[in-house]
Amino acid sequence: MPRDLVAGFQLSAISRSPARFDPRQLLALNRRHLHEASFESVKDRLPEGADEAFWQAVRGNLDLLREARTWWEVVHGTVIPPVQDGEGEFLRTALATLPPEPWDEATWPSWTEALKQATGRKGKALFLPLRLALTGEEHGPDLKSLLPLIGRDRAAQRLRLATTE
Repeated sequence: MPRDLVAGFQLSAISRSPARFDPRQLLALNRRHLHEASFESVKDRLPEGADEAFWQAVRGNLDLLREARTWWEVVHGTVIPPVQDGEGEFLRTALATLPPEPWDEATWPSWTEALKQATGRKGKALFLPLRLALTGEEHGPDLKSLLPLIGRDRAAQRLRLATTE
């Protein structure tokens, strides 16, 4: 095989243009690789205790593997929700309608549908205050997958914290 490569090599076929290093392109390649990476290929570099459900929930939001630690802290650590002026009543309703466990990927859509019916909110007005209260972040993994990992006790605690305007 190496002889075949040597036989086909022609120096005249090499471009004279200088090599170009683009960190944005490298980040995009890394992002694409992570989004397709299996749990088996990364499990040894994830936070201790991270399982496949966690990896499946967060991998689509990672640019760099080390960012998984941030989401691990969001799921298992302490989140101080930002102050959301005027959202206290809505978040109290969210807390009151928080479904009992066990939770799975059907929990988020059923809970938000109940909240939609109770409050008349939809779209960003429904989802953003919940995301901020539960994760402290405006953007992130799909809450359908993340909420079961956060669990009811932590979710309730975060909603209680967020209702103190």
